[in-house]
Amino acid sequence: MSDAASPQVPKPEPTRRDFLYVATAAVGAVGAAATLVPLISQMEPDASTIAAGGPIDFDIGKIEPGGQVRTTWRSRPIFIVHRTPAILKELQSQQLVSRLSDPTSSVRQQPPYAQNWHRSIKPEFLVLVGICTHLGCIPMFYPQPSDSQPAAGWLGGYFCPCHGSKYDLAGRVFAGVPAPYNLPVPPHHYVGSDKIRIGENPPGKTFDFGSIVQI
Repeated sequence: MSDAASPQVPKPEPTRRDFLYVATAAVGAVGAAATLVPLISQMEPDASTIAAGGPIDFDIGKIEPGGQVRTTWRSRPIFIVHRTPAILKELQSQQLVSRLSDPTSSVRQQPPYAQNWHRSIKPEFLVLVGICTHLGCIPMFYPQPSDSQPAAGWLGGYFCPCHGSKYDLAGRVFAGVPAPYNLPVPPHHYVGSDKIRIGENPPGKTFDFGSIVQI
């Protein structure tokens, strides 16, 4: 006998119990999803923290001597450099200092606790906002002295390819270039031997980043 001749077996009508099972399962799924939403939200940074540009922690222990790493704070590029003894010696040389526009950092482009010849808390680590004070370009890192690259008589530092502004490895601007001021130093302090917190002043210190002359 063919399948076409087979009698059709009527499907049972859903019972009240079936409806309760389906309804209970649906409510359970919605409840699970509702429980998951706050858990996911807790894993993400708080919106107010992001909007306010809260402080960030960075492990500086992995930065090679003479090297630089980049991070971001308040949507701005941050340069962190591990300066060698040779670099620190060069920063104090009269050959370099005599070519700088503001070697003593007299213009407020840094916190008071970083107004020194190395423009930092610890001489070996430099923290800068990597935005040229001319027209807001991002300077390039050229740490090695050179007779010709990226400019003649290069002593090591930062070079802005947009209009040729130059800075040393303390972020101090050279004289005779378009940029008028040193690179800004953000508020920062150490929260461990190898961890730096950017965007927060040291305990007992006050400094408003908005008070700098130019970013």
